[in-house]
Amino acid sequence: MKTDKLYYGVAYYDEYLPYDRIETDFQMMKDAGMNVIRIAESTWSTWEPREGEFDFTHLHRMLDCAKKYGLSVIVGTPTYAIPSWLNNKADDMLAVWHSGVNLYGPRQNMDITHPLYLHHCEIIIRKLMEEVKDEPHVIGFQLDNETKHYDTCGPRAQQMFVERLKKQWPNIEDFNREFGLSYWSNSIADWEDFPDIRATINQSLSAEYSKFQRSLVTEFLAWQAKIVAEYKRPDQFITQNFDFGWSDHSIGLQPEVNQFEACKCMDVAGADIYHYAGADLTGDEITLCGNINRGLLRDNYLILETLAQGNPGWLPYPKQLRLQAYSHIANGSNSVMYWHWHSIHNAIESYWKGVLSHDLMPNATYKECCAIGNEWKQYGNVLKNLKKENKVAIVADNDSLTALTNFPTATAAQHSYNTVLGWLGHALFHMNIEYDIIPARGELLSEYDVVMLPAYYCAPEVFLKAVEAYVAEGGNIVVTYKSCFADEHLKIYHDVQPHILSKVLGIHYDQFTYPKNVKGSYKGRTFDVREWMELLYTDTARSIAKYDHKAWGEYSVACTNTYKKGHSLYLGALFDEEILKEMLQDFFLEIHLEEPQKLMTDATYPLAVKQGINEDGKHVLYYLNYSDTEQTTTNLYAGALELFSGRTLAEKEVLTVGPWDLLIVLV
Repeated sequence: MKTDKLYYGVAYYDEYLPYDRIETDFQMMKDAGMNVIRIAESTWSTWEPREGEFDFTHLHRMLDCAKKYGLSVIVGTPTYAIPSWLNNKADDMLAVWHSGVNLYGPRQNMDITHPLYLHHCEIIIRKLMEEVKDEPHVIGFQLDNETKHYDTCGPRAQQMFVERLKKQWPNIEDFNREFGLSYWSNSIADWEDFPDIRATINQSLSAEYSKFQRSLVTEFLAWQAKIVAEYKRPDQFITQNFDFGWSDHSIGLQPEVNQFEACKCMDVAGADIYHYAGADLTGDEITLCGNINRGLLRDNYLILETLAQGNPGWLPYPKQLRLQAYSHIANGSNSVMYWHWHSIHNAIESYWKGVLSHDLMPNATYKECCAIGNEWKQYGNVLKNLKKENKVAIVADNDSLTALTNFPTATAAQHSYNTVLGWLGHALFHMNIEYDIIPARGELLSEYDVVMLPAYYCAPEVFLKAVEAYVAEGGNIVVTYKSCFADEHLKIYHDVQPHILSKVLGIHYDQFTYPKNVKGSYKGRTFDVREWMELLYTDTARSIAKYDHKAWGEYSVACTNTYKKGHSLYLGALFDEEILKEMLQDFFLEIHLEEPQKLMTDATYPLAVKQGINEDGKHVLYYLNYSDTEQTTTNLYAGALELFSGRTLAEKEVLTVGPWDLLIVLV
């Protein structure tokens, strides 16, 4: 979705503040160059303190004050945190997890399939929309908040699952056969005998239930979008603040939502990206998660939440907040919005700090926000709606993520799929090669010179045949270990691995293990093998790296192959990123990979380079320094313009970027 400006702002909660200061806050936002607030998604018990009793006092205070100070508003539906009175209306209102029944208190604890929950959701959504529909400065609506299925597996959800299986598999014996239920006497003779899914030892069945749970999220968001669409104006948008896989920060693909499907009811994809700062700021998460979000609708997106001060340990160094903000815009976002304006004085997120600290006074973070917001007032029209034209894509797949959660590739890995996804994505970012993230859809392949398949475990034959055809016609693929191993139901293929693509890749294998004190060798350099290892035989492929090990030394770690008009690189283990980058660089040179707009620069990470085309047709180059030391590069574009200074750059002029700073060059 294209926007008429860059949006810069915060989430704001008038109902959380210890005293009335809304005029002060909104004046401070205006002074900071902010132009948007997000409201309402967390406050059902405020809007409806008792069933059928509505109080929108705080809502209208925020709307009226936003209008006075020229701020646009995004209104969230408040359905992700239910009031206690709604919980008390039914014994089964809360989600049943695999581990047991939920308790009231946390947010996102309800069963999103519960008819009574949905009934009251519709009431509060319609009441809220009636209150805001005529407000001209309301620009869009956010559905729920970081929505997931919350592991709902109570009797109702399980019965819904069985009904879907019955439609998909009219012959129950076909179902038993496809899912391998004869193992340990798990076969089902009648659908009425279907067992509780929570104790299954059959990962195919467990993964199918996870896929069903993800579909519940898609349906729930589409249902909300349909209600909101009855009220919204044509100029208003519908979005959702998707989040991502999580360790103690955003790490990759979200396991509980098929975001490629869930976004189809929306006008623009929104995202919440959280990451380390200070000495640990890398730009990795901004890039990987942003690329996922840009790929959902294959368009510009919105950052609806990111850190200001954030969790303890996340406090940005001076200049980092500005660097982060421009990094999002360079990646294709049309907004940066912080969670949140003021640090909260009660409850679980008291130390997840906003722009203002608990004293609610201007501070260093606020002053840096002022610099960002007022720069965007000046330069936003040059930077908004950046068009990205990348020729490298990574395929992201929820089914494979679920599979590798069931069958991890490392003994300590919590989400080993995101480990592999991040391994490739971060390497490309550190090589200053931009990339898209796409779903496993064959019709998208021809748009790219290189397509990467990280741990593509659940591999339907129709897509593998599309990949084979893509390579045959001149496409190039990079495939990692644990790919092309099973079908969409986690049923392992019983022929040569990797299934279908063994000839394309020129390799096969039949043994694998967890590495223990195993090294590899590439171009005379040794490296550690860190996760999983497949013992590769080369058929038509050329071995480029071998295991450096007494027992496994005859086997390859990595191989390249030529198949008809195309080429492949297969990586049979996870190893050091520096070696991976060198392998990728050699492969890209071999296939003569060229960017659509040739990036003529000698910049190397930590000086990251992002680029795109703005609305005026100008080539925009962002030089982003992710380090505490000065970095240099060379401008090779005669007549290029440095945006902030307005200075025309000489060809071959040395560009200097200070610590945690950036330059923007227009060509």
